[in-house]
Amino acid sequence: MWYNGSLDLSIWQLIAVTLVMTHVTIVGVTVYLHRYSAHRALELHPALKHFFRFWLWLTTAQNTREWTAIHRKHHAKCETVDDPHSPVIKGLGTVLRKGAELYAEEAKNQDTLRIYGKNCPDDWVERNVYSRFPIGGVTLMAIIDLALFGAAGITIWAVQMMWIPVWAAGVINGLGHAVGYRNFECRDAATNLVPWGILVGGEELHNNHHTYPNSAKLSVRKWEFDMGWAWIQLFSFFGLAKVQRVAPIAHRVEGKRQLDMDTAMAILNNRFQIMAQYRKLVIGPLVKQELAKADASVRHQFHRAKRLLAREPSLLHDQQQLRIDAMLAQSHSLKVIYEKRLALQQIWAKTSSNGHEMLDAIKQWVHEAEASGIQSLRDFAEQLKTYSLRPAGAA
Repeated sequence: MWYNGSLDLSIWQLIAVTLVMTHVTIVGVTVYLHRYSAHRALELHPALKHFFRFWLWLTTAQNTREWTAIHRKHHAKCETVDDPHSPVIKGLGTVLRKGAELYAEEAKNQDTLRIYGKNCPDDWVERNVYSRFPIGGVTLMAIIDLALFGAAGITIWAVQMMWIPVWAAGVINGLGHAVGYRNFECRDAATNLVPWGILVGGEELHNNHHTYPNSAKLSVRKWEFDMGWAWIQLFSFFGLAKVQRVAPIAHRVEGKRQLDMDTAMAILNNRFQIMAQYRKLVIGPLVKQELAKADASVRHQFHRAKRLLAREPSLLHDQQQLRIDAMLAQSHSLKVIYEKRLALQQIWAKTSSNGHEMLDAIKQWVHEAEASGIQSLRDFAEQLKTYSLRPAGAA
């Protein structure tokens, strides 16, 4: 019958088809719009690029230049009043409920498109079809859904239209800056929602992405999974993609005891991994040690101490800073490792443009750490010396 559509599928087949089509849309967003167009972390075959442009026109009415420009501006102005969709500034509820509207509003800003929308498609098809008829694609998709799936096509089309506004514009841009875990203390509030990035193609690993925005791979831990990266590997196998950049690997050469320029550059290159190691090897053990010694009357002050003492300072609230001050007043050792952590971060913030100054500053930091009398800090200082831009045995 006509109301079953030309394919006449069962309910479970309709659900499967819907999930497949929405997943193709997610792949188009994360691989084509995000990792390729916005960050140039990989190159794609022209046929694959045009397929994604066409599919996203059908399923999202999304313009490549607009999406790319808005996302690049988000990174450049993250968590400021100029961020197009920061929950820190605009409120979590607003981003969750109105993520798509925030995109549409920013897309009208010609300065955003001019400054951040460079190197995006500007061919005949873009000018005369995709940009000229922005809702033509979703209208065509509605007709196709109705023809293939009958009355159920209306529901399938509605799910397709909601998928990206809800999951990407709402959940990732909203919850991805509010809840979850952080592998790295980057300078914005980005979090990883879950360690398995499947439903939204890997975009769930948002803290990893904001730490290494130009990486084609969003997973960094062995136990994390990035579905978008799996698709990129498949495309690469068939010659449809070529990875340009991934997150740096922190190489260590056991037995290396000399601080040289190679060490300094390796530390700068892998500073986020190194600070994660500082949290694990220095802050964590010392907090546990001090908590065991603390009097019961002040033990509550050490609640979530490891997380607070490792937190990016610009993201601390006044109440959190007061708790840190109270902890440091109770423990001289915690005060030392906290100040040394801030001092280490300041080295690459102030001297990264001058390798020799950075090397001298690192040598001074290591000397002071070794003289601190705190064993975990001394061990970490020794570990710093082992970092190298090249793995052991490399020429």
